[in-house]
Amino acid sequence: MGNGDIYAALGVRRRLNAAGTLTRLGGKLMAPGVSAAMAAAARHSVDMAELQAAASRTIERVTGAEAGMVTCGAAAALTLAAAASMTRWDIARMAALPHAEAFPHEILIPRTHRTGYAHALSAAGARLIDIGHNDRGTGAGVRGLEAWEIEAAITPLSAAFAFSGDPEHVDELALVVAVCKPHGLPVIVDGAAQLPPKRNLRRFFELGADLVAFSGGKAIGGPQASGILAGRRELVGAALVQQLDMDVSPATWAPPGLIDRAALKGVPHHGLGRGFKVGKEEIVGLLTALEHFAAADDEAANGVLEERLRRIEAQLGAPKSLRTRVLPAREAGRVPHLHLQIDAAVAGSDALALSRRLQEGDPPVHLSERLAARGTLIVDLQALPPEDDAAVVAALRRVFAR
Repeated sequence: MGNGDIYAALGVRRRLNAAGTLTRLGGKLMAPGVSAAMAAAARHSVDMAELQAAASRTIERVTGAEAGMVTCGAAAALTLAAAASMTRWDIARMAALPHAEAFPHEILIPRTHRTGYAHALSAAGARLIDIGHNDRGTGAGVRGLEAWEIEAAITPLSAAFAFSGDPEHVDELALVVAVCKPHGLPVIVDGAAQLPPKRNLRRFFELGADLVAFSGGKAIGGPQASGILAGRRELVGAALVQQLDMDVSPATWAPPGLIDRAALKGVPHHGLGRGFKVGKEEIVGLLTALEHFAAADDEAANGVLEERLRRIEAQLGAPKSLRTRVLPAREAGRVPHLHLQIDAAVAGSDALALSRRLQEGDPPVHLSERLAARGTLIVDLQALPPEDDAAVVAALRRVFAR
């Protein structure tokens, strides 16, 4: 299709993404050097297991984990984490998944951590066991997850503990690890969207997590369909052997050191994760992006984003139906945001109706609808090139002028 506008050639509209690193909008734009690295990787054949072992060395150095592997997104990493926790090196269990009733297959998860993304865990055949209460979340009380609630929920069928690594809950991780470790129960952290800050690449492991899933296509700036599963070496290895192409001859198979062939007691067939294969291009692209992300300055990057947001705020003027506020990264959570609080009575439309009109424009503009139920749309510039700021301002002014 040449070097012109590839999307126009396909009849697909280019959208202005001021909603953040959303998967449905293609995630973050790739970091410098990633596309070139992927193109170079595409020109040669390699042993995928050997390449994953090389990826592990980079991930170990950047995260401080014992091992790591590249996955096709954070959701796949969670599914593989659940599979590895249930099977360890038992190839009969690997062959049985997702039918896991005959061995430990329950994953404990606090009610405050239960989201739609938890489906990635149950996809491996795990049964999710909700524990604790949601008193703080509902405003019904002040108490959070307590040690005795975890202890009481652990049974011989328990295989792992699932934990959401968001800022609201991360302080509970040390407690969870302290209770689970004596039982040999792996703690799986969903850190998919917890970057930046880049210190979270190490923080969850420092707090004792056994496995952590990160998205590669969000803040890291890798290929959109990439992710990282990092953690304890034997668990990462058990996950990897369930992802790789295992149509191999046992007489000639030479697995990398990540895979403990002696512990396997045989050679597994294709595992549950076979459909989660990741290409050599994605692995090399993700590693390139990870090195770039690890070397970046979070504070400086957020300073640039905040300056852009303040310019956008100033250029919007002061529509009577709108109140604006820039939230610095320390207040917004990870990166700075611009909140647009809409007075529906004055605007004649609520936040979602205005968002729909922005998406119906030319070009379509997307803002975050995370707080739309409270009448607020959010401008998040992580995935928007600076040269598109003016077009977003123009679209907003058109909508509010109506």
